[in-house]
Amino acid sequence: MARLARGECIDPAQVQIVHCIHRCVRRAFLCGTDPYSGRCYEHRRAWIRQRLEFLAGIFGIDCLTYCVMNNHLHLVLRSRPDVVASWSDQEVARRWLRLFPKRRSSEGPPEPADPEIQMIVSQPNLLAEIRRRLSDLSWWMRCTAENIARQSNREDECTGHFWEGRYRSQVILDESGLLACAAYVDLNPIRAALAASPETSQFTGVKDRIDDLKTRSGRARISDHQWERNRRRVHSGWMSPIEINECKDPTGPDPSSDRRRASWKGFLSISLSTYLQLVDWTGRQLHRGKVGVIPHHLAPILKRIGLDAIAWCELIAQFGRKFKRAAGSQCHLQAEATRRGQRWLQSPGKVDLATTG
Repeated sequence: MARLARGECIDPAQVQIVHCIHRCVRRAFLCGTDPYSGRCYEHRRAWIRQRLEFLAGIFGIDCLTYCVMNNHLHLVLRSRPDVVASWSDQEVARRWLRLFPKRRSSEGPPEPADPEIQMIVSQPNLLAEIRRRLSDLSWWMRCTAENIARQSNREDECTGHFWEGRYRSQVILDESGLLACAAYVDLNPIRAALAASPETSQFTGVKDRIDDLKTRSGRARISDHQWERNRRRVHSGWMSPIEINECKDPTGPDPSSDRRRASWKGFLSISLSTYLQLVDWTGRQLHRGKVGVIPHHLAPILKRIGLDAIAWCELIAQFGRKFKRAAGSQCHLQAEATRRGQRWLQSPGKVDLATTG
């Protein structure tokens, strides 16, 4: 049976969460030190993070977490067509012109001029297409990959492909799959023996959140949820908050003046502190190569997603092998397979994710 094209699986008109992986072609080095040439490319990690932060302030897409590895990049993104729909025509045109400026400046994209904005606003068909693209995950990945490829090829004094074809994607179907995916992405440097703990894993979403927590002294009475929403976090303020409150959180665009991210909406029903504790404990087990005794205060999290300590660590260590084009519980995977017109999608077998609310 024929498979659905990626454009039919990932719809810019729907709110979807997708795990995106982009890998360098052949032996090209994205970051790190190339053992063949001896050249160090560590500075490229900063290029990528700066680009992601810039795009988070342009697109109607929430970046939930990310990780920059030596030869590939992980992103967990949530499309927000509902946020883009709330923007005025002028705002849509302004954001597009910042992404593709008509004028160049050494200090970054200049603020679009009124005539440039009105030229787009006066063309309804073009404006509608731009509005669609600003919630399209493929356009986010394109704007990331092309920018980094140009800079890297210029530095390497060469031309040609830098990335290994198009990015790979996994649609995340439920909260249990999202928790596992986020932990898998945040712990990638530990699994690859590039870091010993989350706080030393450079250029990851979890590291950015930990760095911001170091500046929280004096605000201890504020909950994690309030702090992530209301405080202007230097390192992680461009990413979505961890904790979500469906009843109280505004679902629309982030109203702050700095426009660093699309919205205030979180993505997990646990606090930032609890998530960091779970990631830290999991990372210690992965790094040691064995499973220890899970702390009692973390047991309810794993119980809620239907896993014991051993099953959880196995799932995180082999997330990329156990799930392919979609991740979630058995029932959600079956529903997704039906939507795609397929008989089944690969699932983790014994290490299954229980359905959460």
